[in-house]
Amino acid sequence: MATNLETDKTGTYQRNASKHRHHIRANSKFPPEANRYHIHIALACPWACGVLAMLNLKGLNHVISHSVVHPTWGKTKPGDDSDTHYGWVYRKPGDKPMSNSLGHGSFECDDALIPDEVTNSDSVRALYNRCGDNDGPYTTPLLFDKKTKTIVSNESTEILRMLNFEFNDIAKFPEVNMYPSELQDELQELNDSMIYPKVNNGVYRCGFAKSQQAYNQAVLALFDSLEELEEKLGEQRYLGGNTFTWLDLRLFMTLVRFDPVYVTYFKTNKKRIVDYPNLLGFVRDIYSMEAVKKCINFDHIKIHYFTSHPIFNTFGIIPIYDGPDLDVPHGRA
Repeated sequence: MATNLETDKTGTYQRNASKHRHHIRANSKFPPEANRYHIHIALACPWACGVLAMLNLKGLNHVISHSVVHPTWGKTKPGDDSDTHYGWVYRKPGDKPMSNSLGHGSFECDDALIPDEVTNSDSVRALYNRCGDNDGPYTTPLLFDKKTKTIVSNESTEILRMLNFEFNDIAKFPEVNMYPSELQDELQELNDSMIYPKVNNGVYRCGFAKSQQAYNQAVLALFDSLEELEEKLGEQRYLGGNTFTWLDLRLFMTLVRFDPVYVTYFKTNKKRIVDYPNLLGFVRDIYSMEAVKKCINFDHIKIHYFTSHPIFNTFGIIPIYDGPDLDVPHGRA
């Protein structure tokens, strides 16, 4: 998830491209070894949460460790008054509650937090800096090599593929394949033309727009896509038919945050997911998978968005709504 709100001259949000793009492969600098890699996770971040779900789906938690940041962005160089950067920071369960950057609110350090015990970094930025990246953006997920003490990747789509393919010799569930070859071209085209630009990133283009024109373009493209997906998922269970894939996981991570956060915070309020029977059933279907469900922390999701950008929510007030009941039977078998 980006840690800045860059826009172009039209007010359109521009996401920074990931800079760290190494790959884990056999017989390479980064081979798929047990207990060598660590992933820095923000449970609020849809990209990072998808990576954590893939760890669970493949059964790799016993050989790849991870840590979890506090959902509220904090000052990443607290002793330097000249440095104004706020981003993902580490806290321990039971630590003093955090406030937003203006000092408002009190957001607890709950039991979901997992400190970085690999490098003992107190922020994600500190780890980037330790690895020679002093420019950022300091995003999650971040795949770190404990042996060479370097960043392998901060591109979530590529981390997903690595986890799916490269660790089968040590995975508990090597038979799980989220990238079926027969669907590869179809899913990639759907991702490139709609899911990523108009939905996954589309909600951010709505929320971080700095002009009415930019917002209007983004929100219309978003809801045109949701209408098309509602129709598509009325005819088949998943985006690729009857097979659950990486693209379903990516779409789910956006849709599960839609009603609790994006409708209010990003002004994506033309309709809610609860108003789309097939999209709602799709979300409930995937949420019923234990490997995915245990990654979803609505407290972290809501606290992050509503506290980390005071320009949008000065006093860090957290709305009460968690979205529709996702434990209702999905009826899509």
